[in-house]
Amino acid sequence: MGLDVAGAGLTSQRARDRLIAQLSQLGIRDPAVLEAVRAVPRHLFVEEALVHRAYENIALPIGYRQTVSQPYIVARMTEALLEYGPLRTVLEVGTGSGYQAAVLAQLCERVYSVERILALSRSARELLSRLKINNVSLRHGDGGEGWPARGPFDGILLTAAPRDIPHELLTQLAPGGRLVAPVEGPDGRQQLVRYTHTEEAYVRDLLDTVCFVPMLSGAES
Repeated sequence: MGLDVAGAGLTSQRARDRLIAQLSQLGIRDPAVLEAVRAVPRHLFVEEALVHRAYENIALPIGYRQTVSQPYIVARMTEALLEYGPLRTVLEVGTGSGYQAAVLAQLCERVYSVERILALSRSARELLSRLKINNVSLRHGDGGEGWPARGPFDGILLTAAPRDIPHELLTQLAPGGRLVAPVEGPDGRQQLVRYTHTEEAYVRDLLDTVCFVPMLSGAES
């Protein structure tokens, strides 16, 4: 696997190091997660006009009313997914720019990612190919349906907020697997939630307060 780490000025390694120091101060502890965030050139996953802000800890627009999540949230969700040990296969629902998938690719054997907006899926595929990240498989479709042909998955991560976790996704979570997602409550506020598939049930843990775009059904061409 190869990553294009070229950058100058605010896209330089120094800018990334400042970001990693900030994530550490905010409570990200897993050194593998921090190194994965450091390794991925976020400036390639944002719009050209916003490259100078790529290593700030903020969400940035990527078009189509979508955003690339702030690095802290990417790291927080990744750490929550991997907290109890490494995962072999992970399903991501909502490819977006491909940034979260690129981070997961540094830490998992195989990443499968579904995106409902065709243009985003295509651009993510081109960028991941350019970066020689070859352990990510992408599909255009309704993320709420998951990717049954590739499951069950050791981990599932949602990058948009449903009101309820789609049953189809829970059925694709392997025994012992973990699902991390932002979920919108009745009051409109979102909570980051982790479900662990035990022998008896799906154990639910509340992790954080977050703000994501809503999860929509269907696929756009």
